[in-house]
Amino acid sequence: MTTKKKGAVLVIGSGISGMQSSLDLAESGFKVYLVERKPSIAGTMPMLDKTFPTNDCSMCILSPKVVDVGGHMNIEVMTMSELIDLEGEPGNFQASIKTHPRYVDVDLCVSCGRCETVCPQTVTNKFNQGLDECKAIYKPYAQAFPNAYVIDKENCIECGQCEEKCGRNAIDHNMQEEVKSLNVGAVILSPGFDIFDAGLRGEFGFGVYDNVVTSLQFERLLSASGPHQGHLIRPSDGIEPKKVAFIQCVGSREPGKERNYCSGVCCMYATKEAMVAQEHAPGLQSSIFCMDVRAYGKGFEQYYKRGQDEYGIQYVKCMVSSVKELQQSKNLLLRYSMPDGSLQEEEFDMVVLSVGIQPSAGTVELARVAGVGLDEFGFCKTEGEICTTSREGVFVAGTFAGPKDIPETVAESSAAAAYVSRLLSDVRGTCTEMKPDIPERDVSGEPPRVGVFVCNCGINIGSVINVPEVAKYAKTLKDVAHASEFLFACAQDSLEKIKKRIKSQKLNRIVVASCTPRTHAPLFQNALSEAGLNPYLYEHVNIREHSSWVHKDEGDKATEKAKDLIRMSVAKSRTLSPIYTTFTDINRKALVVGGGAAGMSASLSLAEQGFDVCLVEKTTELGGNLKDLHYSIYGRQPGAILEGLKNKVTDHAGIKVLKGSEVVEVGGYPGSYRTKINTAGEMQEIVHGCTVLATGAEEVKPSEYHYGESPKVVTQTELEGKISRGEMTGIKNVVMIQCVGSRSEERPYCSRICCTQAVKNALKIKDTNPEVNVYVLYRDLRVYGTKEKYYTEARQKGVIFIRYEPEEKPEVIAGENGVEVKIKDHILGYTLAIDADVLALSTGVMPGADNEKLSQLFKASLNDEGFLLEAHMKLRPVDFAADGLYLCGLAHSPKLVSESIAQANAAAMRAVTLLSKDRLQNVAMTATVDEETCIGCGLCVKSCSYDARYIDEDTGVAGVTGVLCQGCGACVVACPSGASQQKGFEKGQMLALMKAAMF
Repeated sequence: MTTKKKGAVLVIGSGISGMQSSLDLAESGFKVYLVERKPSIAGTMPMLDKTFPTNDCSMCILSPKVVDVGGHMNIEVMTMSELIDLEGEPGNFQASIKTHPRYVDVDLCVSCGRCETVCPQTVTNKFNQGLDECKAIYKPYAQAFPNAYVIDKENCIECGQCEEKCGRNAIDHNMQEEVKSLNVGAVILSPGFDIFDAGLRGEFGFGVYDNVVTSLQFERLLSASGPHQGHLIRPSDGIEPKKVAFIQCVGSREPGKERNYCSGVCCMYATKEAMVAQEHAPGLQSSIFCMDVRAYGKGFEQYYKRGQDEYGIQYVKCMVSSVKELQQSKNLLLRYSMPDGSLQEEEFDMVVLSVGIQPSAGTVELARVAGVGLDEFGFCKTEGEICTTSREGVFVAGTFAGPKDIPETVAESSAAAAYVSRLLSDVRGTCTEMKPDIPERDVSGEPPRVGVFVCNCGINIGSVINVPEVAKYAKTLKDVAHASEFLFACAQDSLEKIKKRIKSQKLNRIVVASCTPRTHAPLFQNALSEAGLNPYLYEHVNIREHSSWVHKDEGDKATEKAKDLIRMSVAKSRTLSPIYTTFTDINRKALVVGGGAAGMSASLSLAEQGFDVCLVEKTTELGGNLKDLHYSIYGRQPGAILEGLKNKVTDHAGIKVLKGSEVVEVGGYPGSYRTKINTAGEMQEIVHGCTVLATGAEEVKPSEYHYGESPKVVTQTELEGKISRGEMTGIKNVVMIQCVGSRSEERPYCSRICCTQAVKNALKIKDTNPEVNVYVLYRDLRVYGTKEKYYTEARQKGVIFIRYEPEEKPEVIAGENGVEVKIKDHILGYTLAIDADVLALSTGVMPGADNEKLSQLFKASLNDEGFLLEAHMKLRPVDFAADGLYLCGLAHSPKLVSESIAQANAAAMRAVTLLSKDRLQNVAMTATVDEETCIGCGLCVKSCSYDARYIDEDTGVAGVTGVLCQGCGACVVACPSGASQQKGFEKGQMLALMKAAMF
């Protein structure tokens, strides 16, 4: 390709998918333009109260990502914007971006809220899903980025009061559209999704009956930031409900209605909402009306069981036909049909419609402009490999490629970034900016000169706390050389004033009293650096969350508390010393352990991004479980995938393959590992910067249903082999039993792939010989996403699906000529006996036998089932807790080949965010050891989750590996002698703070 490439990337859509792609690319040396059509970034996730299966607060885990995106110097966020034209070719595109006016200057607005207080016009609150109202000038949600207001011009009455009230001149009612041209090397499309319009299912009464709400509305009712601050009440009368029904598959699994797909998330979010609702309304009864419970992800089955066992959630397998309101009580009467054909009715206080995912508004136009194809459901059509579209250089990620949950979205978004990085690897770092180095002033010989800056934060703080009085009080404190107040301390002009005060007043300790340090401390620390002061000579006082917000009706007490908090921080600041960040040189080579589909894909991705790889495979042949597959449900041949990967890996000059080899010893730290590998008795040491674990998993070999005793009983993988070899001649009846070796006491998880495998084999049998009878005996048919259409096709072709309950498992009697399978049919009401020529067992996936050994070698955690445990199930699905170590594929959890390849590319991309740097910046506030005081007890070593503590064999005292230390402080708490201290939180500093609190 002769086109001159550009080291910049355009990302369309800023939900969790777009943010993840942007961060990965920016961290690996590319300029990113993040384009979002709405006023703020982060997509749908901020609307969620909790996330399954951990029940983490959604905003708590999301906010750091939002802050990282908003503060990254190589990510340019463009809200209220859309792509209107894309010309050029891979490596060199010219994109036209139209930005619509928000009528508020984001650079001037400091989100004080004054404008909102005077606006007389109310509009429907879209963020709260229409459950309440907001003003025509509004901020989408409290933590929104950009941290600025926006005007709903369609409903604005042009009174001008907001403009008059604004103290920053940030409001401009005459803003116009702007069109900007961007030169980029690649494009990622991640516009997210919309939820199904529940009003289209008139039989459920949404929009007619007050107490019928969508699942996203229910999320807002549960949220502490929602319309009722998390108090669960009915919309009709404000009464707390006692009985709630959830109706599943509203806008999903609808053959003939362009929605013949499973949205993949509804069963789990309904379970989560039912759990959380009981915490808000103790004693609440929850019933979930569904066809199947599709709890197929990592930890999902256990979460589903927890909902049943601990929360008493009822799952009713049925079809709901109608919802009717009872006029007097406003309660709702559900009518539904049970599997045996009987009609049932039940009364509820509220009904929640679990609405499905559909392509977001404007995706048809986006696809036209971007030049990519769509599938029959309106999702982006992928070509061959995951993330690739019909237009080279344009990639797709997240729910635009099809329904999926957050962990899959995050992994796929990192994978899309990897494909971009492969395309543009030779222009990495050509469009990025570097922070300038500013000489630091030596304050070691100076007496403390503390500067205190108190923020009004508009009305957030100033309407409760007497800020002038607090600032005046601060001037009376010991060693305070300057104290002043700001209307908005975080505003750019205020930051400039702080820098000037530091220089003119020769301040050497800074205390800022404002809002949360999570978002604002980095701003002020950066100002210190730009003024030549060490950024750790800084104390942050949160007088918003800790005073004005929690004491909003007690101004005098809030003011006194603010004084106390500032006095404590000033006392501590006097004891602060500069802290210096250390750096570790990075070895730019990667080690990949495991040579299956995931390991080969990760190796190839890393190599094509420009980094040398050593691929270690314990067997003598590459391919792993992929060698046993012969066809896929999507039509792509696994054999072709296998041969393609093997040829590319073995032919790539940057990949060294070690077959018949095992890792026997691991040492070092992120950026510089030293790993010993045994190859047929010959030892060699590999020096590398990071490791990807892709060691796969194994098929369960069952001990039930006469497997191993009768040749007629095989696993699904073995059946696939028989079909591919043409060994099904003369077969009349094939029976498949699902959940063999999964969803059991021994293996309480769902193996995810089994239902898809069964449908795939059933279709292949029917395509080969339509006369063969195929029976699938199942508990829940878990073909998620667009695979639902193959389930529909199988039924249309005559495959018979019979549900069974775990307490009424199929009975198998083996004979010389075949096997007899007995199963109770709940629709017919009696037991069927089927003479099976072949009985295929859908066996589960079990962790690899080497996982325990690998866990110990690499200090990598395992979950209860023995699979590798990621740093965070939602937002860090391919990272371990420590930097430099990543995971992917079946070693993570059961998954399909395409999903393993996506995760492998994601792991490679995460590794490249490390390898692309010259050196690794270590945590500054690490632990230290006073060797004179240390007694060598080793409690610090036991308490450290990051393997950063050790006992020196020569001296017998504890030490700290700075590059591994994450500054959590656990070792400081554990130390009985006080020898372990933490920079920034040393004993003398904390005693000074506590003494100031008491006097």
